Amino acid sequence: KMDDDDIPQLSSQALAALQEFYLEQEQREGTKTSQGSSQYSVGSIEENWQLSQFWYSEETASCLANEAIAAAGKDGKIACISAPSVYQKLKEQEGLSVSVCILEYDRRFSVYGEEFVFYDYNNPLSLPESLLPHSFDIVVADPPYLSEECLEKTAETVKYLTKGKILLCTGAVMEEQAAKHLGVKMCKFIPRHSRNLANEFRCYVNYDSGLD
Repeated sequence: KMDDDDIPQLSSQALAALQEFYLEQEQREGTKTSQGSSQYSVGSIEENWQLSQFWYSEETASCLANEAIAAAGKDGKIACISAPSVYQKLKEQEGLSVSVCILEYDRRFSVYGEEFVFYDYNNPLSLPESLLPHSFDIVVADPPYLSEECLEKTAETVKYLTKGKILLCTGAVMEEQAAKHLGVKMCKFIPRHSRNLANEFRCYVNYDSGLD
């Protein structure tokens, strides 16, 4: 028989985190039913940590969505690569004069219909023919992993799709690689996530943005 010592014990920290997670989930489930939340709200599709998904806070998602709208201009086109919470914020806006598409590995986002494009950064140019080269006024990208390989491959997609403007969100540690692969510079604006991440996150752009 197993001794008690052999049974893996969760550390008290892990246990507390788990309890907090369940509590938050219960609260969220509660608010969801009472408010009848919008189909586009971030909570309607939960984060999947296995896919390295972390939603932005409401304020950050709104700020980035507004920046994308301003950068795209009237009747502009916006592509969101691995940035579903920005896409969702864009879709919540009434009378939006821009068109948006979401490139995402997580097929749960296929609920968005024709605007959803399955995207795997390992095959950066494996895109549907409907996505014409240089057809988007701005591309918002948040590569799922903090690695140069992931950034470099995502950058291929970004450069293929954008007419010029790029808004990248990634770790502060990626500043040099971001400049190297996309020619973007860090903004003053600090993006926040709905859960605190261990890595400091920053935004990077290659145009005069409202994020400074």
